[in-house]
Parts: sequence; C-alpha cells; structure tokens
Amino acid sequence: MKFIHRLGYYLSGFVVGIIMLMFFLGGKKTSCDWGLDARVLKNMRNKERIVETDALMFFKENKIDTAIISYVLKSGDVNFKKSNIEAKPCKIYQVEGVVNSKELGFIFENCDSTAVLKRVFNLN
Repeated sequence: MKFIHRLGYYLSGFVVGIIMLMFFLGGKKTSCDWGLDARVLKNMRNKERIVETDALMFFKENKIDTAIISYVLKSGDVNFKKSNIEAKPCKIYQVEGVVNSKELGFIFENCDSTAVLKRVFNLN
C-alpha cells in the first residue's frame, strides 16, 4: 500500500475519533487540570470560601470587590516556595495574581471542607 493511502486511512480515522470525542464530551463540564497549580486552585474554587476580617479590610481600603477572589482562583498561580503544604490540619497556600495592574498575594488556608482567605497583600 502506498504511503498516500496509509496517510488517508490514518487521517480519516483521526477525524472520526475527534468527532466522536467532541460528541461524547461536548455537553459535559470536563476539564484537564493536570498541573499541581491547577489542581490546588480547582480544589479551593470548589469549596466554601470564608474571608477573614484582615482580608476584608484590605479589600475595603483598596476599593476592590471581593468577587476578585474567584478571578484569582481561576487565573492566579500558587507560589509553592512560600506555601506551607505540611501544615496540619489545613495546608496554607500563597496564591499570586494580577488585579487591576497590581500584583497581589492571597494567603489561603485550605481545609477539608472550606478555603479560608486569611490575608491579602501587595507583592510590589
């Protein structure tokens, strides 16, 4: 069999497979959170969030809406060097993100059923 025929069979099978995947996975809320950052952020997004008074004061002083917490948990990065993943009973993560052209740091305490925002601060 010539190479062009083999390539045609391969591509036709590949296209049929892609169409089947789009059909089966199209309506579902599937995600590919494979990286460690993405898994931690998704874990905190799916839990009940509690915001402590220090964080609320920072938001009030800087006139930032608390809805920005969801944005940072979606687009931010976890700084594992400054996080304490060995802490008991809840792990402590520092999430960093850019909000209104300001670099902010968020300290989260990630427990079994809640994610507590302990503190927010400027990174600059």
